[in-house]
Amino acid sequence: MNAPASLRDMARADPMPVEVLSASGLLAAGEEERKFVCLLSDGQLLIAQGQAMNAYVLSYQARLRHLGHACRIVSVPIEVIGRHYRGASRAQFDPEHTRMQQDAKDLLTAACSAQASDIHIRVKQLGTEVYFRIHNDLERIGGHTREYGARLLATLYGAMASVSDNAYKPTERQDAAIADRDKLPEQLIGVRIATTPTSEGWLMVLRLLYNDAGETLDLCRLGFTPAQASVLQTLREQPTGMNLISGPAGSGKSTTLQRVLLGQLAQQEGRLHVITVEDPVEYPIAGAVQTPLVNAASEEDRARLFSAAIVNAMRLDPDTIMIGEIRDMASARSALRAAMTGHQVWSSVHANSAVGIVDRLEDIGLPLRMVADLSIITGLISQRLVKRLCPSCCQPLGSDLARQTPSPELQERLHATIGQDLTAVRVVGTGCMACGGRGTIGRTVLAEVIAPDERFCALLRAGDKSAAIRHWRDAMGGLTMVEHAIAKVREGIVDPAMAERAVGRLAPSMYVQEVDLAI
Repeated sequence: MNAPASLRDMARADPMPVEVLSASGLLAAGEEERKFVCLLSDGQLLIAQGQAMNAYVLSYQARLRHLGHACRIVSVPIEVIGRHYRGASRAQFDPEHTRMQQDAKDLLTAACSAQASDIHIRVKQLGTEVYFRIHNDLERIGGHTREYGARLLATLYGAMASVSDNAYKPTERQDAAIADRDKLPEQLIGVRIATTPTSEGWLMVLRLLYNDAGETLDLCRLGFTPAQASVLQTLREQPTGMNLISGPAGSGKSTTLQRVLLGQLAQQEGRLHVITVEDPVEYPIAGAVQTPLVNAASEEDRARLFSAAIVNAMRLDPDTIMIGEIRDMASARSALRAAMTGHQVWSSVHANSAVGIVDRLEDIGLPLRMVADLSIITGLISQRLVKRLCPSCCQPLGSDLARQTPSPELQERLHATIGQDLTAVRVVGTGCMACGGRGTIGRTVLAEVIAPDERFCALLRAGDKSAAIRHWRDAMGGLTMVEHAIAKVREGIVDPAMAERAVGRLAPSMYVQEVDLAI
């Protein structure tokens, strides 16, 4: 029996057009991803033959899972992928969504031009405020409507982030990262995103990760003294042991770790196998194998996965293992085990001073007899960042052109620590073309660097931390962070008030040394 004419006509009609969802919008693939994957509106995810395990393919699939987008995988010749994108209709593109993505990228570009380390986007009841953190200070750079801010946050998290824990949920605290280079200004290699709801709306903070590793491997250029750089060089030449860098968030720990490992790889001309375990991968380390921690649904899950990743790294024949951060018992034990089994280990930890790292490891749960063992913990480093004065417009102490006059109490402390002659001391000026009117040109490190010896460790095991510090300063030539700050104030590199905001009062000490910073 023949089908009715109307049904035959329907069968001959063209099927619904298939759209390329990965061409634009929320499900848009990155430039490199589009070479190997194509997501269609009929539920198919086309993957180029032989590319199922390609890193870009796996990254895009992970993102679809995070967004809860179901699809069925179809393997096709690679030229089919290209044909679909070339044939994608311009009607598919959402002009509003595309504009928001461009606005987001423009915001990142503006932050790079201002040398900002972070962007804060505060969506409130009556509007949106945007701030840049420049040289450690927050500066308000503009405002928008509440609706615009909400769309901007959704675009940054949902359409630009390549690593995220789930679809964007404004009422929850979430973390993500932007890693696709085609979504970033050329100055950046990545952006870390953190969000939280507030009493008035939402807050998103973006940490900008700059692509500046090639500028210098000289640690003195970061602000370390030649003596400190020499100790760090000795530490990276040690074949075994754990070296820990401490400091608050934004103190430059990741940058120091990156430069130390890059220097180690350059010195050994690539003959070392350096593997990292990070959550997530931050700065690129050319020559190292960098492994991210992904898909951790909770802190407990993260701790388990992080510990497992460190154990796995130990099985991959490494010479050096870099662990992004030690912040729980599981990662601390795994790092300690790696240091005890013939590996060099570098990591970071939150502590207030170099010696305070020992207290922090004890607080996490490691026994003092192991933390104060010279064969296990070989390096203790602590650092802060402080603004560096613009040499073109900084002013002598007491100048009428100074932006702010130090208080009489601070001037008394300067006389007590530096002496009566303060002619070399400089304070921030009113700004000039060279510094963009800020009076400062970037930041410099204030640090403590300890390579423990037997006496130092014995005093720590005996519980006499004060004696250990005295031994480090007297017998080992150690320099505390406050003394490092005083040295930089003495040479006119740092404003004394800014130094005190970074390390506390510049108190006089019988241990203050004349230090040639040579920077």
